[in-house]
Amino acid sequence: MRTDPLQLVKLPVDGDGPPPALLPYQQRWVADDSPFKLHEKSRRIGMTWAEASDDVLIAASAKRAGGQNVYYLGTDKEMTEEYIEACAMWARAFNHAASAIETGFWEEDKEDRHIQTFSIRFPASGHKILAMASVPSKLRGRQGVLVGDEAAFQRDLKGLIKAAMAFLLWGGKVRLLSTHDGVDNAFNELIQDVRAGKRKGVVHRTTFQEAVEQGLYQRVCMRRGIPWTQAGQDAWVADAYSFYAEDAAEELDVVPSQSGGAFLPMSLIEARMSPDTPIVRGKWTHEFALLPKAQREAEVLAWCEEQLLPHLEKLDERDAHGVGEDFGRVADLSVLCVAAETRDLVRRCRLWVELSNCPFEQQRQIYFYLCDRLPRFRSGVLDATGNGAYLAEVAMQRYGIGRIEPLHLSEPFYTEQMPRFKAALQDGTFDDLPRDREVRDDLRALRVIKGVPKLPSAPTQVADGPKLRRHGDGAIAAFLADYAMRREVAPIEWTAVPAKVSRWDQVERDHDRPAHDDDIALQPAGAW
Repeated sequence: MRTDPLQLVKLPVDGDGPPPALLPYQQRWVADDSPFKLHEKSRRIGMTWAEASDDVLIAASAKRAGGQNVYYLGTDKEMTEEYIEACAMWARAFNHAASAIETGFWEEDKEDRHIQTFSIRFPASGHKILAMASVPSKLRGRQGVLVGDEAAFQRDLKGLIKAAMAFLLWGGKVRLLSTHDGVDNAFNELIQDVRAGKRKGVVHRTTFQEAVEQGLYQRVCMRRGIPWTQAGQDAWVADAYSFYAEDAAEELDVVPSQSGGAFLPMSLIEARMSPDTPIVRGKWTHEFALLPKAQREAEVLAWCEEQLLPHLEKLDERDAHGVGEDFGRVADLSVLCVAAETRDLVRRCRLWVELSNCPFEQQRQIYFYLCDRLPRFRSGVLDATGNGAYLAEVAMQRYGIGRIEPLHLSEPFYTEQMPRFKAALQDGTFDDLPRDREVRDDLRALRVIKGVPKLPSAPTQVADGPKLRRHGDGAIAAFLADYAMRREVAPIEWTAVPAKVSRWDQVERDHDRPAHDDDIALQPAGAW
């Protein structure tokens, strides 16, 4: 059986004894046995060394235990030699019988080219690790585990990716590790495809700061034989950023260069707009919030029946519906995007609602009025950051925790879900946004900031005077509506009411049954 690598590199958590051989981010990488995985990483954090530990265990294992040949592709001779020497060290540490490092040549048909190779053989398993400093054209005929180191800098990365996929069909595995080399590089495009769900795979991400927090500098001190101090670590980190200067964002912080532009092209946004999608805009004065509760509720109920109900009555009863909302109270807008999943599995915006300076209680009233009348209401996702937490909480109480998700927007969520939103716009599975200049500009406000697609912190538009700001609110509403309709939501359990024997039976039951709070909860919003 193949030895679990974590049993060899992890130590008890009590802190006694020598430190673990692999740091936490290295352990997570080695423990992930996915067929296809990628790692976007900082420079010099020891990922090649960690990968070598796993490759030795794979090559040293029998075929029945998952053992295979390993093919390592570096970008130069020095990198390849460093990797194969790390493999030899791990083989000794794991006490696996292995041959000495052998050198040879991989013969290429094209231009009579020869690629120098370094290899280690494991007699007990019959497998080998073969490392080379270039991508061979004959790679397609091989089988095993393919490791592409500094993949973004490979001479023919797109060709390598196509050849690598063949490894997966017969039980092989592919590991691509690299720092970035620009936003348009094939490595970054591959990562975005995986995050968007266009390709099956797993993405790991480790920045220089994260590696330091998890013990990288302690490992450096151990290697150099010097004591660790916090001051020494701070100076070491500062020096690293000083050495890389303007390249530090890409080389250390894992941010592809030239990635500060708009996340969504204008042509893509406009291609997903429809003049038939209605927009309802409501605006209230500051004095409105001071009116008696009954008067506010009556006026907003009348507004809902006049402005919203005609559009809600046109929704197709056969479609499932969901809502994404970005909350705003005073300066920012609240925007609700109602989406429907049609028979062709396309998520389409069916109604767009913008609320300006609407009191908290009336936003609750409008949200309930809307959701109560959505055919086959499946899911609602609300931005629960800041003041939006109130509406998210009462919506969850009314419709259930399975159907409503109060969401705190964060960089990890943006990193994971924004590429999927963009992919949905690109392939047309999210469509029919309202054809409106301000909606378009909201979506154009999304930026790639330090490698993460999100909204900048400053307001992006000013509308109706200086007091009302558009802060890309519509972009978040559309984004959350698409996410809401992609959520896995459990079906609602129900039991049929027994059939009435006669109309008098129903009258008697109604007369004898005491009033219940649920009777009030089921009333349309604004009627109580």
